Amino acid sequence: MSDAIVSYAALILSDAGLDITSENLLTLTKAAGASVDKVWADVFATALEGKDLKEILAGFATVGAGAPAAGAAGAAASGSTEAAAEEEKEEEKEESDDDMGFGLFD
Repeated sequence: MSDAIVSYAALILSDAGLDITSENLLTLTKAAGASVDKVWADVFATALEGKDLKEILAGFATVGAGAPAAGAAGAAASGSTEAAAEEEKEEEKEESDDDMGFGLFD
């Protein structure tokens, strides 16, 4: 639960234009009435040091937008594969001697 609290605190600090430091994270979580271990604040501050959190989140939005298109392409490819398999089955039936009315041992 501490990681979620510190995550929200980091988002608030980023939105306010403040530096995401361990001290700022702990101050904000304390003001919210949450008890967070200092190690969590240190981990988040170190991980986000020198990075723009808004830019990171914008990157996720860009990657996520391409996912449905890729899924649709995969569905189309599997659909064409299924169609090809059905055509192959139909061709096998057409070439069968059973359709001509006689078999090999008649």
